[in-house]
Amino acid sequence: MANHEVDDITGVETTGHEWDGIKELNNPLPRWWLWTFYGCIAVGLGISVLYPAWPLFGGPTPGVLGYSTRTELSNDLAAAQLAQAGLIAKVAATPVADILIDADLNRYATAGGASAFKVHCIQCHGTGAEGGVGYPNLNDDEWIWGGTIDEVYATITHGARDPGDPDTHYNIMPNFGADAILEAPQIATVATYVASLSGLEGGVNTPEGAQIFADNCAACHGDDAKGKPELGGPDLTDQIWLYNGSLDSIVAQLGKPRHGTMPAWGVRLGDTTVKELAVYVHGLGGGR
Repeated sequence: MANHEVDDITGVETTGHEWDGIKELNNPLPRWWLWTFYGCIAVGLGISVLYPAWPLFGGPTPGVLGYSTRTELSNDLAAAQLAQAGLIAKVAATPVADILIDADLNRYATAGGASAFKVHCIQCHGTGAEGGVGYPNLNDDEWIWGGTIDEVYATITHGARDPGDPDTHYNIMPNFGADAILEAPQIATVATYVASLSGLEGGVNTPEGAQIFADNCAACHGDDAKGKPELGGPDLTDQIWLYNGSLDSIVAQLGKPRHGTMPAWGVRLGDTTVKELAVYVHGLGGGR
């Protein structure tokens, strides 16, 4: 220290370090700061002794108190499951339509269905169940396979075009273009007719288009084009479209249709979870 000079301006001894003519003053840390720092070290050491802390090959040191957040979590989960056991059993034993009229059971099933939806359904239907191109919006009141609670339950249970479920919903729209069922001018004519039913740009309602529709499309979509849920035929008169809403997309679908699939969740998730999902989806606002 005797070799360190004293700064002329501050009167504080320097550390002897200098950078580009700038000298470091030897200002000690405040006592209160040092004691706080030492206190934190002491508290940290105490905690590491009292609670699990130091990693070893066989696991962390258990700590003098033997406390474990994992054990606490396991106990809380076990208590929650025990408390829910009665409601879970009641959901399992109650027809899905009757769950809707039981306020407490409906509330519990909706909460469980919301959790299951976030895990299994948002990948296709979106976090808000708003859907996307090729994936139905579950908030509106247009349902390809029906929107009653029993129909929603059946759709979730068996899926759509699931090759592993013999009871899955199944329909196939003909390849009117690829299989030469209709010629290109006929497809253009009926496409403009269909577009006109919902007011899409380029839509033209012609007798020729109406006749082609009646001969080839009405069987699944209905004479009034309002759809047949029992056959999976969508309503073509609204503004809701699974594969965009444009004249070009209608032409493309007529030429070589796209057919989406939905997994049969009954085997994967079990009947109780499927009921909860059905109650939640039905309650999003579009259920009938």
